[in-house]
Formats: sequence, C-alpha cells, structure tokens
Amino acid sequence: MIVIYSSICALLTAGYLLLVFYLIKGWFSLKRPQIKTVDLNTKVTIMIAARNEAERIHLTIEDILAQDYPKELTEIIIVDDHSTDDTAQIIASYADRGVTLLQLNEAEPLNSYKKKAISKAIAMSTGDLMVATDADCRMGKKWLSTIVGYFEAEQPVMISSPVGYFEEQSLFERLQSLEFSFLIGVGASFIGNKRAWTCNGANLAYRKDIFYNVGGFNGIDELASGDDELLLQKVTEYFPGKIGFLNNRNAIVYTHAKHSLKSFLRQRRRWASKSTRYKDKKVVGFALLIWFFNMSMLLNLILGIFSHSFLDIFLVQFVLKCFIEVIYLFPICNFFNRTKLLRLYLIVAPLHVIYMAYVGLMGPSRKYQWKGRLVK
Repeated sequence: MIVIYSSICALLTAGYLLLVFYLIKGWFSLKRPQIKTVDLNTKVTIMIAARNEAERIHLTIEDILAQDYPKELTEIIIVDDHSTDDTAQIIASYADRGVTLLQLNEAEPLNSYKKKAISKAIAMSTGDLMVATDADCRMGKKWLSTIVGYFEAEQPVMISSPVGYFEEQSLFERLQSLEFSFLIGVGASFIGNKRAWTCNGANLAYRKDIFYNVGGFNGIDELASGDDELLLQKVTEYFPGKIGFLNNRNAIVYTHAKHSLKSFLRQRRRWASKSTRYKDKKVVGFALLIWFFNMSMLLNLILGIFSHSFLDIFLVQFVLKCFIEVIYLFPICNFFNRTKLLRLYLIVAPLHVIYMAYVGLMGPSRKYQWKGRLVK
C-alpha cells in the first residue's frame, strides 16, 4: 500500500513540477509589448464599482484625473453599490471634473451586485475601450496611456494588466505581497502560453463591443465574483489568442493587502468560488492538480508524526516545490521591483500548503461575507 501511495505522491509532484515549468515557459514567452506613444485616439471609459470606500476612493479618483491621457478621450463612471458611508458624496464632489456618479437602486436582493454595476456602467458609457479598476487602487500618470498605447499597437480584444500590493505595514502583509505576485504571474504565464485562465479585475481592459459579443455576464451573473476571470474565459473561448498581458511597469495598479487573516481568507474563498464555473477542462485539471499536490503534502506532514516514511516523502516534495517556485518567482518579483520579498519565501511556502488545502475545500462549497453581505 505504501508503494502505491508513494507512487501517487510522485506523480502529483512530477505533475506540479511540470505545471510550474509550463508557467515559467509562459512568463518568458510574453513578448516585450509594443506601445504606441503618439496620436492616441481611442475613447476610453474608466469603470469603478464602489461600496463603502470613503476612506480611500478620493486617492483613486485623483490618480485617474492626473493621467497624461487626453481628457477629451477619457470618461470616468463610478457606480456606488448601496454604500452606507460617504462614498457617493465623495464621488459626486468630483462631478465638475468629469466624474459621473451612477447609483444602484436595486429593490430586489442580488448575488452579483458588482456585475450589475459594471453592466450598467458599460450600458451608459460612450467609450470604445472599457478599463476597469477598483476604488482602493493607485496608479501612476502613464497608466492609461500605456494601456491605450498597447491596445492601439497590438489590437488585443482584452488586456490583463499587472496588479501589485504596496505600503505593507506588517510581516503578514509582506507575505501576502509575495503570494499575490505568484498569482499575478500565473495569469500572465497562461496568457503567454496562449491559454488565458485568470486575471485581476483591478486592472482589466476590453473592447465594449466584445463585452456584448460574448453575452456580457450572462451565464455567470448568479455568482458574486467572476467579473474578471470568468469574463476572460468567455472572451478567450470566442477570441482565442486575442488576449494580451501588458508586462510594462507603467501599467501596474497598486492596492493593499488584507490587514487580518480573517479578511484574507474571505477574499481567497471568494476568488476560489469562481472555480465551480470553469468550462475549460484543462484549466480545471490544472486547478485540481495544484490542490491535490498541496493536499498530499499536508497529509504527508501529518502522517509524518507517526512514520518517518511519510515525513521523507513530504521533505522531498517540499524541497522540489521550493526549488521550482523560486525559479519562477524571481523574474516576477524582478518585474515588480520587489526581489527582496523572496527572502520571505521559506515562511510563505509551508503556509501556502495549508492555505491552498483550506481554500480548495471551503471556497467552492460555502457562503461567505463580502462587503457586509452574505453571498455565495
């Protein structure tokens, strides 16, 4: 029995190593993006769905207003999702500077308020390129012109751009920064391999007509999450090879890590809940491989208390995992100019095993709290 079990662990480990090698290949397959710098003429609509963001939304708006992209080609629509703080009033105070406030007034409860907000923003927009970000994000002055320059130069139908954490105040937040960089890298690598899987809605752009061509959020609108990667998966089904990852530092959007373990786990369970709607069987297979590999490591660590044989298997898996992941993480952290985060890897690696097992079990099967609401 132990021989069969060891063989299964060996297969899972080999599969995971091959998967990370596939990700490394994808990252280095991303070509240096062509970016048009003159005579940009695309009308852009920047969309934000906001709920109870009074603390920071003014910073996001100021960053957007400070963009070096022509003001006459920029439309800003911020949808207030039934905020109970001063979010709507803060947005309204920017009306004379070209910021449009749209307030949701849904009488019946929804499970996908954010998708409803984005759909309404798109419906009233006048832009050709929709650029979505979040109400707590920060960006440099060249953010929008870099996205549009890439769009006009290479004509992708959807653009996934990088998101990073910043202004970390604790070890826990710095650990999240390293783990989050890995996730952003995964999305970029799959696009580099011509198989789009995941992206982040805090920095996502797509043509308005493409949104309607794929049916918008129809078929995925009952889920609270998924306005980003489930939409991306719909687009790649209809337009394979037409999704780009903009690996340019000027295109990075910055946001903050979660302050507490509770809020972190809620966020990751929300992200994991989208996996129940993946249609691409290979993508489902990738996700299951990652989960089973981490579960096998956790099981071997627990069984190692009773037998050194299991502990030996765990140690081999862990060393191989660390080796291949550090190779993968180095160029990603270098892209974000955060290579010092790699010093934290040996803390992140064992915690990541536990967290992956937990999220894989809890994410697809349980309800969770999000923005003060119980959703599924």
